[in-house]
Amino acid sequence: MAGNPKKIIIIDDERHIQATLSAVLQRKGYEVKVAGTGAIGRKSIAGWDPDLVLLDLGLPDEEGLDVLRGIKRSRPRLPVIVLTAHDSLSNAIESIKQGAFHFFSKPYVPEELFSLCARAIEQNVLETETAELRVRADQLEKKLAQAERQLTPVSRSRAMQEILDLVERVAPSEANVLITGESGVGKEILANEIHRLSRRASSPLVKLNCAAFPSNMIESELFGYVKGAFTGAVQDFGGLIAEAHGGSLFLDEISEMPIELQTRFLRVLQEREFRRLGSTKNIKADFRLIAATNRQPEKALREGKLREDLYFRMNTFQLEIPPLRDRREDVRKLAETFISRFALQGNRPAPMLAPDTLRSLLEYPWPGNVRELQNAMEHAVVLCDSDKIEISHLPREVKNPAAVIPTASAPQSLVERERAALSEALVRTGGNKRRAAEILGLYRATFYAKLKRHGLLEKSRDRPLRD
Repeated sequence: MAGNPKKIIIIDDERHIQATLSAVLQRKGYEVKVAGTGAIGRKSIAGWDPDLVLLDLGLPDEEGLDVLRGIKRSRPRLPVIVLTAHDSLSNAIESIKQGAFHFFSKPYVPEELFSLCARAIEQNVLETETAELRVRADQLEKKLAQAERQLTPVSRSRAMQEILDLVERVAPSEANVLITGESGVGKEILANEIHRLSRRASSPLVKLNCAAFPSNMIESELFGYVKGAFTGAVQDFGGLIAEAHGGSLFLDEISEMPIELQTRFLRVLQEREFRRLGSTKNIKADFRLIAATNRQPEKALREGKLREDLYFRMNTFQLEIPPLRDRREDVRKLAETFISRFALQGNRPAPMLAPDTLRSLLEYPWPGNVRELQNAMEHAVVLCDSDKIEISHLPREVKNPAAVIPTASAPQSLVERERAALSEALVRTGGNKRRAAEILGLYRATFYAKLKRHGLLEKSRDRPLRD
């Protein structure tokens, strides 16, 4: 047999059976021990750690079924093949019920028994490996869950420190919060932090990205529905407002919510109750609202994308996160945090940043902000096969920051900078919208919405666009 020989113990009081089975099994490459009583057999199992037990039911000191029960209590995965001259259906059924791998009657056909032994040992090996993998997977999942819980805003910049100081003061209150900033700056992470530090932290933080759903689906996602409310409503759905009861509701890209739905949601904020679609029953709504938008709120108000009354209702506190290019002091710490996170996912030590690599990260303008940096670090960790992340491990656009259009001057508005980043991403990818969205760290639905908002979707049709 390849590798270490598998070990089989024979528990049988008949010496000719012991001798015959031992001889033929050893010829097949197995290592064999024999025991004439149940007590000796159990002691041998504890000290020898066999891969298979061949057990006779008729033993001189105790019933074979009692021995089987004892083996299964101490070694549940150890396969046991019952051998007995007592060929009865009741013995067979009881042996299987007690966990025997198979029931084999004497006299036996050697080749059939050998085949059965091989199958039993193979199954034991597979079950043991599966159990070990499951334990390792559970351990890794716990580590990842712990890392996710510990994922808090990372900052060395003064601007972010001021925001985090304000978060600590605002979070324990019940005040609604509006988070603004370009796509990918970390608005969701800040929302997580507000909830974590709030008095509602033990209840759920429920999230909805309003730009990721078609407008006709957002209402049903938020409010829920009863069976039969519309075509496709085959069962009741509670909705995210109900799911957030007692906790917080995070609405990302709030300005992408249809204007008529904003009116209905405002009523929920005012009256603290709602109705599911197709229902006449009012349900209490107890949640703390955290909203976010990558639009300038004032511009969204002028364009009719955001209701003024909803804006003032949810804007008790506004936190504006600056883009990553304006807080380069945070790049290194953020990069190291993401490297540790992705290394943990890969169950490997976290590599360090080589000096040239760090220089490239600091020089790159990060049009996709923190989300783009996160994607770049995942890319690097996957490619890195040493203890240092080199420039060669970075995405192409980060390796060559000179190829990126320089950041606009200070007078340029946030909207203009966003439009420039979208245009540049399309140019760099030759019109490949999917790749452009990845570069900017955007969901495709969000990317398309931004193209449309900046008038780039129509213009881009003049050159080849590829998904």
